[in-house]
Amino acid sequence: MTAAYPLHWPEGRPRTAPGARKFASFNQKKNNGRYLQTIALSVAAAFERLQKEVDALGAQNTVLSTNIELRLDGRPRSDKGNPVDPPPPALWFTLRGQDIVLACDRWTSAADNIAAIAKHIEAMRGMERWGVGTLDQAFTGYVALPPQQATRPALRPWWQVLVLHPSATRSEILRAHRELIRKYHPDTGGSEHAASEINQARDEALRELSDHG
Repeated sequence: MTAAYPLHWPEGRPRTAPGARKFASFNQKKNNGRYLQTIALSVAAAFERLQKEVDALGAQNTVLSTNIELRLDGRPRSDKGNPVDPPPPALWFTLRGQDIVLACDRWTSAADNIAAIAKHIEAMRGMERWGVGTLDQAFTGYVALPPQQATRPALRPWWQVLVLHPSATRSEILRAHRELIRKYHPDTGGSEHAASEINQARDEALRELSDHG
């Protein structure tokens, strides 16, 4: 799942007024050395919950759009806290050839809104398990507008991924790629998503250089 910044809210979807947002009961457990302590849900933990549900759903081309700044590996940052206004995420993805968008701004924190989308997907998958309805039926009300009416959030440009200037040279691109892939490769504690984004950024950068002669 790719994260995108800033927020790209689905066109035509109503927003919850800041004063009408509520506190959610989502939380997480943390081992403090003596026992498991219940603490407020972090953005990182909420992202992991959503990633798990997206993987189980079999969604493709997934993009989580928020107003949370991104880390170098493309995931939402947790060290900046939850943005006060607005905190909502919008999850864009393709399921069985259909473009879908799920968005939530009912809760007062970004982490809780992300966790709510994860819970929503979990509940929808349960509908199909019990044989009463299908996922196609469940997601009918969340189909994104046609391409001419709505656009998906853009992914980060290659120079942001590689932390370079847009006019970087071929040697600078290759050097940045080597350093980043060494740091963020799954074999060295990184993630497949981060490595894939870094590789794609390198390819796009080199392609642009080739196109411009």
